[in-house]
Amino acid sequence: MTVFTAFPADFQWGAATSAYQIEGSPLADGAGRNIWHEFAHTPGQTHNGDTGDVACDHYHRYRDDVALMRELGLNAYRFSVSWSRVLPEGRGAVNPRGLDFYQRLVDALLEQGIQPMLTLYHWDLPAALDRLGGWLNPDSAHWFADYAQILFRALDDRVKFWVTLNEPWVVADGGYLHGVLAPGRRNPFAAPHAAHHLLRASAAAIQTYRAEGRHQIGLVVNLEPKYPASETVADLDATMRADAYWNRYYLDPVFLGSYPPELPEIFGAAWPSFPDADLDVIRQSPDFLGVNYYSRQVVRHDPDDWPLAAGRVRQPQQTYTNLDWEVYPQGLTDILEWVAGRYGSVPLYVTENGAAFYDPPQADADGAVNDPLRQRYLRDHLRAAQAALDRGVNLRGYFAWSLLDNFEWAHGYSQRFGLIHVDYATQQRTIKASGRFYAEVIRSRGATLFQ
Repeated sequence: MTVFTAFPADFQWGAATSAYQIEGSPLADGAGRNIWHEFAHTPGQTHNGDTGDVACDHYHRYRDDVALMRELGLNAYRFSVSWSRVLPEGRGAVNPRGLDFYQRLVDALLEQGIQPMLTLYHWDLPAALDRLGGWLNPDSAHWFADYAQILFRALDDRVKFWVTLNEPWVVADGGYLHGVLAPGRRNPFAAPHAAHHLLRASAAAIQTYRAEGRHQIGLVVNLEPKYPASETVADLDATMRADAYWNRYYLDPVFLGSYPPELPEIFGAAWPSFPDADLDVIRQSPDFLGVNYYSRQVVRHDPDDWPLAAGRVRQPQQTYTNLDWEVYPQGLTDILEWVAGRYGSVPLYVTENGAAFYDPPQADADGAVNDPLRQRYLRDHLRAAQAALDRGVNLRGYFAWSLLDNFEWAHGYSQRFGLIHVDYATQQRTIKASGRFYAEVIRSRGATLFQ
């Protein structure tokens, strides 16, 4: 029998979004172009040629969206700032109208008792900086720290939780290795350099914050626990490579000061030699760590899988999302325990967790959107989060992905993750059944999960 234990009274109950996915108006009020604006406007790069030009029109509707957050009972909201909205060229002159948008958003959140968690970078590098090499340019760490300092000085009096980067693994793997995400490069020699400079940038922002900030700054990574398909040496070795590439790549340097030893094998001749001085700087333990969890991987050796030679084994009789991600709540408990065991008692937040399932384009005739699969997904993963708490993990909060249906990167508008349904033709918002369920979980501090 499962014994219910209430979540802590100060637990952060939130939802998450990112700038390019919801704001729309990417060039409004003096904003500059970013790599996702350019990528999405390149034919063939996104589903149906979709772009973030309108998205959820959050840039104009943010007050209505904050009111919906309040209706859900959220006490925290994780969002990102568009770098090129604040610095149209990525550096140099500040765009005051762009910065003012985030000032107004933060004030609106605080008026409703909602704690902002501000992410400085969620994949939308200014296009002007990409033309200078983007994350392949060693100066990118300094560009990022300078940008971060502008936000710190403008908002640290009101924002208590800062995030440097969201999912640097995705930036390097999707943007520089496989080219399926902005900026669309496909170069195994480029990817390790991009990853390294992303980590340097995060460390530089943390150093900058600690010189003048007053609250907390952290890093958000996407983690996926790896389980061997068998006990053969080949499958066990493949599992270690997959774990090194997905999970340890962006945490070992930060907490332990070194890259996983499997990476030279994975990248071969493309793996460079990085200066020890860089790793000394990268080793800047954050005040907290955000974990984005969606699924797991059961791993088998697969020589045709490049560059890991580690294939994914589909599991029979399991539920899969519309993106073909296995629904595996136990993996959330496992990965949170793994982080705590390997890297110590750093405070943890589940900063993204959610699922894309089919939702209709519009609400039904009664004005409802019923999404039982997403509701079950939330219930089971919140139970898994509580199990981690019960096992001693220092878990401080949970942020559902996503607050709103939105522009889902290369998938365009074909995939819906939101607690709130968006009719893209009218911008009508409708809280889904899963959102109502989440509101009850928050109200009951978790008791609803076990009813």
